Amino acid sequence: MPLDPRTPVLVGYGQVSQRDENPAVEPIDLMVHAARAAADPRVLEAVDAVRIVKLLSWRYRDPGLLLAQRIRADKAVTRYTGVGGNVPQTLVNLACLDIQHGAADVVLIGGSETWRTRSRMRARGAKPDWTRQDESVPVAPGSDEGVPMAGPAEIRIKLDRPAYVYPMFEQAVRIAAGETPDEHRRRIGELWSQFSAVAATNPHAWSREALSAEQIWQPSPANRMISWPYTKLMNSNNMVDQAAVLILTSVEKATYLQIPTERWVFPYAGTDAHDTYAIGERAEFHGSPAIRIAGRRALELAGASVDDVELVDVYSCFPSAVQVAARELGLPVGDPGRPLTVTGGLTFAGGPWNNYVSHSIATMAELLTARPGTRGLITANGGYLTKHSFGVYGTEPPTHEFRWEDVQSTVDREPTRTALVEWTGVGTVESWTTPVDRDGRPEKAFLAVRTPEDARVLAVITDPTDAETTVRDDIAGAPVQVHPDGTAALR
Repeated sequence: MPLDPRTPVLVGYGQVSQRDENPAVEPIDLMVHAARAAADPRVLEAVDAVRIVKLLSWRYRDPGLLLAQRIRADKAVTRYTGVGGNVPQTLVNLACLDIQHGAADVVLIGGSETWRTRSRMRARGAKPDWTRQDESVPVAPGSDEGVPMAGPAEIRIKLDRPAYVYPMFEQAVRIAAGETPDEHRRRIGELWSQFSAVAATNPHAWSREALSAEQIWQPSPANRMISWPYTKLMNSNNMVDQAAVLILTSVEKATYLQIPTERWVFPYAGTDAHDTYAIGERAEFHGSPAIRIAGRRALELAGASVDDVELVDVYSCFPSAVQVAARELGLPVGDPGRPLTVTGGLTFAGGPWNNYVSHSIATMAELLTARPGTRGLITANGGYLTKHSFGVYGTEPPTHEFRWEDVQSTVDREPTRTALVEWTGVGTVESWTTPVDRDGRPEKAFLAVRTPEDARVLAVITDPTDAETTVRDDIAGAPVQVHPDGTAALR
C-alpha cells in the first residue's frame, strides 16, 4: 500500500555534549551544533516551525528565533514551551499531527542546557556574557510555566523538590514489594548498574563508566547520601552541557529534500495524560494510572503489545520512576536482553533538565535505523511522576496514519485519595524519606501518614533523634503523632 504523502517521519536527530567548560558557548550555540549534526543545511533552511523545550541555563525571550536565524530558516514560526520532562515527546506528538494535517512541513524540536558551565561560573562569581533579547523581541508563544506541581499540603512542610518526593515514592515501592530496606537498596543498585552499563556503550552519554551495584547504592565520600534511600548516583545528573535536536517532516517533503530513507524513523502513535497534580491525592505512591492507561493505549494505537517492542527508554530521573512505569506497562525490570533504557538514563547519560527525552528519542532513532525492522517505546515524565507522554517508533512504513490520543478523561475516572492539609492525631506511616546533610546526618524526615479514616496527611519530623530512627529502622506502619503545625513525632 503506498504511503500517504503527509505521513510524518523523523529524519534528523543530532546530539552534542560539551565536556570542556567554555564560558563563551551559550545554550543557543550548543543547539546550533546539534541542529547541524541532525541535518544538512538544505534541510535546516526548509524548517518552517521551530519548537524549543524550556531551558533553565539562560533566559531567552524567543530562543527559537535565534536558532532559526542561525540555521537560515527564515520563514520558521517559533514556539517556546513550559517546563516538564514530558515536553519533548509531547512536541513530537503535536508535530506529527501538524505535519499529517498540513499545518507544517518541516518541524525542528530542540533543547539545550549549559547548566554545568553556568553553575561553575556562578560559583566563581562570574556572569556569562550571553545573548540578551530586548523587549522588542516578543516572547515566543507557548512559553507558559504550566500547572504548579506542589499544593498547600506539600508547600506547608516544604516537600518541594524531586530529590525529596521520588525517594518517598521509592519507599512505597519497597513496602508494596515486601522487601527489607537493604534488599531493596541492593536491587535498585543492580537496576542502576545496568543503566550505567548501557551508558558505557552510548557515545553521547555524559558518564561512560560502568559501575557496580555496590558503587551505586553504598554511600561513599564520592557518592554521598542525598535523601534516604537515594545516594547521589541514584539522582538525575543535571550538571551537564548538552543539546539535542529532532527534525520531522512528511514523507513527501523528505523525498523532495532527498533525505536517505535509511535515516527515516516513523512515529506510529502517541498519547498524553497526567496523574493527579497534588502528590497527596495520589491513590498510591507506588502506582500511576496515567502511565498504565496512556502507555498501554499508545501501544494499542500502534498495533503492538509491550512484547513486540524491542527497544525501550523509560524515563529515569530516579529509580522509583522506572519501577512504577515498568510495573504499569508490564515491562520486566532487569532483563539483560531488553534494558529499560537506550541512553543510560538521566544519572549517567545526562539529565539536562526538561530536554532529556530529546536525547532519548535521538538515541532511539539511531538504534532503530541500525536495526531495521525493530520498534521502540519512549516514555516521558514531568513533575513528580505527574505529566506523561508516550511514543512508539519504528523503521517499517506504517500501515495506518499517525495516531494520537489524549486519554485524560479515562485517567480522571481512576480513584484518588483525600489529602488533608491540616490534621491532628495519631496515624500510621505510609512512606517517608530522610534528607541528610553533607556529613551524612539526617536533617529531618518527610512522612506520608494514613489517618484512621484512610485519608492521607503529609508531615515532617524535625527532631534529630526521630529523624535518625527513620534511617536506622523500618518505620512502615509505625504509629506517628501529627501536630497542628504539620510536624510529627514517632510514638
